[in-house]
Amino acid sequence: MTDLGFDGKVAIITGAGGGLGRQHALIMAARGALIVVNDLGGAVDGSGSDKGAAQLVVDEIKATGGEAVANTDSVATPEGGESIVQTAVDTFGTVDIVINNAGILRDKSFHNMGPDFVDPVLDVHLRGAFNVTGPAWKIMREKSYGRIVSTSSAAGIFGNFGQANYGAAKMGLVGFTNVLAVEGAKYNVKANAIAPLAYTRMTEDLLGPLGDKLQPEFVAPLVTYLSHESCDSTGRVYSVGGGRVAEVFIAECQGFTDPELSPESLRDNWDAVTDQTGYEVPAAIAEETAMFLKALS
Repeated sequence: MTDLGFDGKVAIITGAGGGLGRQHALIMAARGALIVVNDLGGAVDGSGSDKGAAQLVVDEIKATGGEAVANTDSVATPEGGESIVQTAVDTFGTVDIVINNAGILRDKSFHNMGPDFVDPVLDVHLRGAFNVTGPAWKIMREKSYGRIVSTSSAAGIFGNFGQANYGAAKMGLVGFTNVLAVEGAKYNVKANAIAPLAYTRMTEDLLGPLGDKLQPEFVAPLVTYLSHESCDSTGRVYSVGGGRVAEVFIAECQGFTDPELSPESLRDNWDAVTDQTGYEVPAAIAEETAMFLKALS
């Protein structure tokens, strides 16, 4: 069986100074990818910076014969995103792959959550993906090739106490991915999202002893495959951790239709509204709209 190689492909990996991003960078570099290792080097809550974090990973890659360059710009601003992509262009000539991995945590129960907990999390996770992917998208669209992998989370897809900010940002990345998949289809730009469960400094207080089975090394193979030119997946979300990979999808029931819909008819037919038998998984809004038209005809 032929190994999946990335000879000459240029990958930007944000938040790659440690944890998941570092593993993504190491495995892809070992397979021939040219890596932009982006990391501000801040604390888990986004405060501070350590310009050496990214360079340490670059040094690891170069020590094993790979090629990489460090970038320490913040993904949280449009200027930072532009600079990250420009680093790839200046160093390697182009961009083929963007892995939106940078993240911070500012957990707090919702009734205690003020703007100082919300805005920085949205800026890094959600706006950060816009800021980096935007300038890269123009290059990918122009040359009709690109792969984008964004890091979502079960906290957004399924919910988690104390993470309204983080969950909203992470579910926003699912919508972001869905639209990029639709818009990128005719340009051979494919976009997917992952919901990882892994032991990193962002999760070490949550996972405890289970962390030994959930090392970041178990997530990187999926990201590597989704980033490869042979992978046809697009607009999908995958749960990954501990050697397990499973697709997560949003489905729609057949539902209940009443031309004279009223609160009372809904009350009396709520079981039909929520009956999951025969659900469908629309690939885009056009398919979901077709479900409506079928039901209304």
